[in-house]
Amino acid sequence: MTQPPIPPQTPDPEDPLVEQVASAYRPMHPTRIAAHPIWHDLSAHGRVRAFELATALRKVEAALDPEGLSSTARAVLSRLR
Repeated sequence: MTQPPIPPQTPDPEDPLVEQVASAYRPMHPTRIAAHPIWHDLSAHGRVRAFELATALRKVEAALDPEGLSSTARAVLSRLR
């Protein structure tokens, strides 16, 4: 028996913002840690989605890195050196 086709999902309008916030890019500031500028444009649900996606992406980055470091870990270490 074949499965019926899955109807296409309506994309969430926040999807592009979630993708940007989940990326490794962060603006650099000399004296403080800065949040991604779009973070405050997301809804509470969008911020949770961005956090979950970022967590998954950092795990993949660390798995692919020879030293097991994510881009976040490398950015922090570069500022400490």
